[in-house]
Amino acid sequence: MLKAKIAVLVSGGGTNLQALIDAQNKGIIKDGEITLVISNRKDAYALERASKHNIDTAVVLRKECKSQEEFEDKLHSLLVENRIDLVVMAGFMSILSGNFTDKYKNRIINIHPSLIPSFCGKGFYGLHVHEAALEYGVKVTGATVHFVNEIPDGGRIIMQKAVAVEEGDTPEILQKRVMEEAEWIILPQATQKICKSIIGGR
Repeated sequence: MLKAKIAVLVSGGGTNLQALIDAQNKGIIKDGEITLVISNRKDAYALERASKHNIDTAVVLRKECKSQEEFEDKLHSLLVENRIDLVVMAGFMSILSGNFTDKYKNRIINIHPSLIPSFCGKGFYGLHVHEAALEYGVKVTGATVHFVNEIPDGGRIIMQKAVAVEEGDTPEILQKRVMEEAEWIILPQATQKICKSIIGGR
């Protein structure tokens, strides 16, 4: 069966990558296959997760590139070489320029740990998002999967899932709940949805 080839871009522990691998193994992602994991940090644990599942890995370091353009050219070359159809950003801590995202219009998706347009954009990543949500006193937060363009968290929304904020939540507790109740569910679902439309369009 024909499947869309997926590259996952990572920077850290790779919990969202693991959710994608598990979803693929369970048949939730059935029209796509993760064939490549690229990290911008060589010590990212996500690379080990990929290797355990026999997924090819690559590392592209921004500091070894003379410019953002060179960094993005290296990423692009890897994607072309591996005939990638869909790029999933799963905790990838590097903002990509319009020059890069335009090459993959509606083919790059990202997971963000809030209900966009709340607590998103430049500076809102990781625990910062949950700190801001708690500081503001929101009663409901969640996660959003969206297409990636040149504006941080600015692309069209694909899927969202709400998560309740509970009394006594710390940023760490809230982060874990948002991952378990939203991110790990909607990222695989959105990935399958896009892969299905890619295969359907062939």
